[in-house]
Amino acid sequence: MIYTYHYDSPLGSITMAGSETALTGLWFDGQKYFGSSLSAGEYEEQMISVFEQAIDWLDTYFSGENPGFLPALSIETTPFRKAVWEILLGIPYGKTMTYGEIAAIIAKQRGVSCMSAQAVGGAVGHNPVSIIVPCHRVLGADGSLTGYAGGLEKKIALLKIEDIGVKEKWMRKQRK
Repeated sequence: MIYTYHYDSPLGSITMAGSETALTGLWFDGQKYFGSSLSAGEYEEQMISVFEQAIDWLDTYFSGENPGFLPALSIETTPFRKAVWEILLGIPYGKTMTYGEIAAIIAKQRGVSCMSAQAVGGAVGHNPVSIIVPCHRVLGADGSLTGYAGGLEKKIALLKIEDIGVKEKWMRKQRK
């Protein structure tokens, strides 16, 4: 059985999905690919222990602190996406990586000379456990902000929570 629960964050409502043992999804309501791991009619709204773990994590995170732990996660996906998401989980709180840096790590892991940063971008964009699997910490090659399934305004807010400076050039461009 898959369960869901709603969490009211400072950035808007979040829906969590999970099984008895692990978190399987976490999305800002209405974001791109919202509910991608939910099957129609096969879930029920109920508080379960993994949601309590996720709420503790989110409460700590939104207070501006590094949670220092992960709730149990179970994400069904392709081997490529899993490899990308494992790298995302390794990006330290308050730090960023570029799509190209992730592509280089994947290429090295696979023993190939190069990997497409665009393919990495597709995997990052389909991350079903937003915030906890920190896809918001991934930037363009020049440090610019790129797409975020929850919206760029949420990406900016998440980076600010972690005290990650947003490039002034990008901010000026957005104000025009």
